[in-house]
Amino acid sequence: MLLNLFNEMRAAKVPVSVRELLDLINALKQRVIFADMDEFYYLARTVLVKDERHFDKFDRAFGAYFNGLQNLNEHIEALIPEEWLRKEFERLLTDEERAQIQSLGGLDKLIEEFKKRLEEQKERHEGGNKWIGTGGTSPFGSGGFNPEGIRVGDAGKRQGRAAKVWDQREYKNLDDSVELGTRNIKVALRRLRKFIREGAAEEFDLGGTIDHTARDAGLLNIQMRPERHNKVKLLVLFDIGGSMDAHVKVCEELFSACKTEFKHLEYYYFHNFIYESVWKNNLRRSSERFATHDLLHKYTSDYKVIFIGDAAMAPYEITQAGGSVEHWNEEAGYLWMKRFKEQFKKLIWINPYPKDSWGYTASTGLVRELVEEQMYPLTLQGLEEGMRYLSK
Repeated sequence: MLLNLFNEMRAAKVPVSVRELLDLINALKQRVIFADMDEFYYLARTVLVKDERHFDKFDRAFGAYFNGLQNLNEHIEALIPEEWLRKEFERLLTDEERAQIQSLGGLDKLIEEFKKRLEEQKERHEGGNKWIGTGGTSPFGSGGFNPEGIRVGDAGKRQGRAAKVWDQREYKNLDDSVELGTRNIKVALRRLRKFIREGAAEEFDLGGTIDHTARDAGLLNIQMRPERHNKVKLLVLFDIGGSMDAHVKVCEELFSACKTEFKHLEYYYFHNFIYESVWKNNLRRSSERFATHDLLHKYTSDYKVIFIGDAAMAPYEITQAGGSVEHWNEEAGYLWMKRFKEQFKKLIWINPYPKDSWGYTASTGLVRELVEEQMYPLTLQGLEEGMRYLSK
């Protein structure tokens, strides 16, 4: 029967493989959980879903699978004892819900009356005090008012008085458009990896030790090797202050994730746009600055460059000498961006504003043009696309 669940997952575009299905079957054989629907849900989600983005797809597939089970023949239904189902249902009731159900004559009477009206009703009903519908006073339906009953579906206007809810979704949607937390940022940044082994041989090489020991007729021959690490070199430049104050939290999360994921990481700050100097300490930005020319000569062309900023400013801050709002810049900002493009093979711009808002500022269009349309939103999907471009 789990094969049908697997098929539902594939139909819902959940990237699940036969390996995960076999792991789930093995977990059930080992009795990791037993006869508990909630525990089976969490076990199945843990084993089958490897990315939080697919949780909502999993929920829909899981619901479709168990709704399908309700349509099996009576022989299969008889395999699940009615007493077990009733106890599972009653276990989920609160003391208040039990009292409400008792006011209708008990759970048996409530369910029996619901089934009876469901069989008698032939069409949609709105208003009234008997049929299953919306906006009425019947104990069965949605969007109406009754001291207690069963809510069926969701008409969008809840009174909060249902004793039990039919078709309630309890899981919040997760998608690619949400802003990121540090953990999700780390996952996205891992697309930008190129592992090598170099330096001192400090790590124990299990495979090499076994191989050399076998060659030496069983005489232990311990082998060491250099530690494996990410070879990618990253230069990150953060826009700070002004309109970026609203994005401090997510930029801090991105900065933290970058420091964890990349051994070769260099970072600097700028305000609004890149000019002749940058800084590393915002408290000393007036006295401790680094010439942008030095950056262009210090870091080799194999560094990947990421600018992080909202690109929202007056257009003359990019196009004109003296356009900076903080100082007199001898050369226009766009000239410095062109120099970055000439020096580094791969460069992108990450924008914390949603992509559909970029068209409202002329400066954003100018920046996109300067970085050859390699601007990405600071979302899970946007960050993954940016890392994918840098890794090519």
